[in-house]
Amino acid sequence: MSVDGWNTVLVLGGIRSGKSEFAESLVAEAPTVRYVATSAAGDPTDAEWAARLKAHRDRRPGGWTTEETADDPRRLADVVASARPNETLLVDDLGGWVTVLLDPAHQPADDTATVAELADAVRACPARLVVVSPEVGLSLVPTTPLGRAFTDALGAANRAVADACDAVVLVVAGQACWLKTPAASSGTGAGAVTATQATVPAVAAQAAATATAGGGRDDRAAALPEVLTPTTAPEPAGVPWAAPTMALPVVATGLVIQPGMELPMPDEYAGPQALERLATLDVPGAGLGVLERVVGFAAATQGTPTPASWDSVRVLLLHGDHAGGAAAGSPPGESARRAAQARAGQGVLARLAAESGASLQVVETPASEAIEELPALDHEQVEQALRYGWRLAEEAAEAGVRLLVLAACGAGTDAAAAAVLAATAGAEPPAVLGRVVTAGGEIDDAAWMRRCAAVRDALHRTRRSPRDAKDVLAELGGGDIAVATGVLLGATARRLPVLLDGPVGLAAGMVSRDLAGQARHWCLLADHGGHPAVRLAADVLGLDPLLDLRLDLGEGANALTALPLLRSVLSLAAALPARPDQQDAAGADTAASADAAGADDSAGGPDAAAFVEPEPAGPGPATTAPTEPAAPTEHAPPAEHAPPAGAAEPTGSEPDPAGRRAD
Repeated sequence: MSVDGWNTVLVLGGIRSGKSEFAESLVAEAPTVRYVATSAAGDPTDAEWAARLKAHRDRRPGGWTTEETADDPRRLADVVASARPNETLLVDDLGGWVTVLLDPAHQPADDTATVAELADAVRACPARLVVVSPEVGLSLVPTTPLGRAFTDALGAANRAVADACDAVVLVVAGQACWLKTPAASSGTGAGAVTATQATVPAVAAQAAATATAGGGRDDRAAALPEVLTPTTAPEPAGVPWAAPTMALPVVATGLVIQPGMELPMPDEYAGPQALERLATLDVPGAGLGVLERVVGFAAATQGTPTPASWDSVRVLLLHGDHAGGAAAGSPPGESARRAAQARAGQGVLARLAAESGASLQVVETPASEAIEELPALDHEQVEQALRYGWRLAEEAAEAGVRLLVLAACGAGTDAAAAAVLAATAGAEPPAVLGRVVTAGGEIDDAAWMRRCAAVRDALHRTRRSPRDAKDVLAELGGGDIAVATGVLLGATARRLPVLLDGPVGLAAGMVSRDLAGQARHWCLLADHGGHPAVRLAADVLGLDPLLDLRLDLGEGANALTALPLLRSVLSLAAALPARPDQQDAAGADTAASADAAGADDSAGGPDAAAFVEPEPAGPGPATTAPTEPAAPTEHAPPAEHAPPAGAAEPTGSEPDPAGRRAD
């Protein structure tokens, strides 16, 4: 694949919109480019048209080659289809091609078939291909037959080529907006109209071809993720008098985040029902094994026994450094370089996110002071960080995200997480501090000891301080753990599951349980990565790791590595049918239920009449006779005083179904 995830792209735009310049920027750094010109030379006396063509020629680098296809509209499909994998083609544009196609000199012809041939050639093109085309469908319908024929033919061509391309971008007034991205195009059927996916990433305008002369070898690199920038900044904390009300969303209403919040829980019935359903699926072996927990978790968080796969995932990469001994052994500026690398769509996390089809959002968190000497943050900063994290989760939910992945790249995060675990779970710092490994793969014991000393001194400094959640964040946790805690709380409020795998996320989970105990039930641990702090926190929170990949690529990498597998499990569980014997049993149960219902509706057998309630003789009580029957008399009562047929019997006698008095 190419460096930005597409192999073929359609660049749409109006007149003078900058579409050609944008298309040229996409291939500007390619070793060689073959420019395919589709427009005819036009009238030699038309100076303005000649100037337009000259401007296009002057912009092309000297190393580009030009190929003309204006003499035959069918030739464009042949040029595209015959391109080699190590080539880069720029076709400019389809408007000129349609003009030639409609030329009476090339008529009569099957224009629909010609457009279909071009779309098939684009779809099968092994080279890197950029196609430019004018977007005329947004204007009024032309009033002339020739104008209508042109717009209709160009609209059909744009739609067919857009469906065949990996990506589509619309350029308006020099601003590019991606209408179709490679992640979204994989499931788009023929003829489908793809909705707007996202605005163009900052790196897309400068994306260039990387094809090299490799004898037919496909050298295209991995895709870039959609890189997002947070649009919100921390706000001041809420007013104290609003604290008792826990209406959601808390951030939008200005309420404080405090202990004892009543946030939603996952569905307690959907998870077990999903596991019961898994036992009936038509699989050749014993089933999904430990990955059944993924199905149960997704079912509970989605509230259905047949959960859908997480089709929209967002990675939140938290970048915030910790000063002092907590960052011992970390090269200066390394975390900032990692964050900048991720913003550019490069590095481990960006590549894994791109392969998983997840968007990546780099979040700058407040820098933390040296915890052995000072509080990491003041209380106002903690409030702002919590609300900022909550707001990030809300924005993700509003954008249709189905799963959040927490990642971190700050310096000193391991020591800060160890300090939080020591304060909240009574952990010994040396037992939860992982080894310090240098860039060369060596173990730096001196740096590890300095980190242990920093955590020890921080715990000694705060030995008389409160251990409330916000106090722990202010004294020990710092900005990244505070923002992560807000993310977990906000995700819980919006019923949004979170995938964890590192010390920052697990430390935030430890703090969040003291603010809202429901938060841990919305978290899934992909892998502990062998990190001692993650293992301990997971044990306290009741989170069992799904995998044991034994990777050490930074927080968030294990979760992204496992994500395609987890998605496959959910898709498989939703698509597989029940075993034939289960289907037969279900049919038999249905028939038995129907028979039972029919039997209930019938007379019910010879004894059913004995349970029929007798009709009362009129309003009021059925009888006023005493509970015990009266003593027998010598003479029978007169006939006119005998009770009428159907009258209620005195208490103590069983009514006869036929209305006769029992002897």
